[in-house]
Amino acid sequence: MAKRKSPLISTVVLVVIFGSLGLMNLSGKDRFKSYRTVDVVQLLGIGMCYGVALMGVGMLIRKSDPD
Repeated sequence: MAKRKSPLISTVVLVVIFGSLGLMNLSGKDRFKSYRTVDVVQLLGIGMCYGVALMGVGMLIRKSDPD
């Protein structure tokens, strides 16, 4: 039986890709220039929290899988 790679690596890559796409989309808008640095750091922190939560959900789903 072939051994499968850890789902953690693929989850991290997926979260980084989605986060980068969102950040690039946000930074390309004209309104982004009027944001203060504090607001941008807060947005990044919120995104990281959601990313960690998404990874946790993925790990829980993977752990409950009866394979």
